[in-house]
Amino acid sequence: MAKTEIEIIVDDPTAPEADSPPVTSTRNVEVVTLLALLALAILLGFDNWRTGIAWASDGPQAGYFPFYLAVILGAACLYGLGRELITHGEPSDTFVTRAQLRRVMQVFAPTLLFVLCTQWLGLYVASFLLVAGFMWWIGRIALWKSLLTSFLFAFLMFLTFQVAFDVIMPKGPLEAAFGF
Repeated sequence: MAKTEIEIIVDDPTAPEADSPPVTSTRNVEVVTLLALLALAILLGFDNWRTGIAWASDGPQAGYFPFYLAVILGAACLYGLGRELITHGEPSDTFVTRAQLRRVMQVFAPTLLFVLCTQWLGLYVASFLLVAGFMWWIGRIALWKSLLTSFLFAFLMFLTFQVAFDVIMPKGPLEAAFGF
């Protein structure tokens, strides 16, 4: 069998600019993440200590194992923070640039709106809006194709979950109007 070494390079015209300014460094993100996890470890440790971390006559109390997992998590966070303090003078890599963050937010913001709208519009209408919006706005697909595809997707989801399997999903006023 012949082995060819062909490299295919595809240029993305919508790729983020290479010279985009950095928003934050990897060190900053690591420190914030470690501090958040340390706070979680302290909270979990306190709550499990309050529940009980000793041995009872019938074995460990409810907080025994979770408490020690919180201690391990806290120790790992302290180690990571110590490592970041030791290497503080060294340059840190860029975590995300402004152009990259813009692309992430193009996905995050509509997804967050989808989660919030699901409470009032129901899962199926919110899914229709999310899929149509992504196809049209980010995918640059014709509006009629986006609307048709998202309608078929939401309708098939409705048939699958609501009709075929009778799974309780968040419903909105449209489903109520049709008696579901």
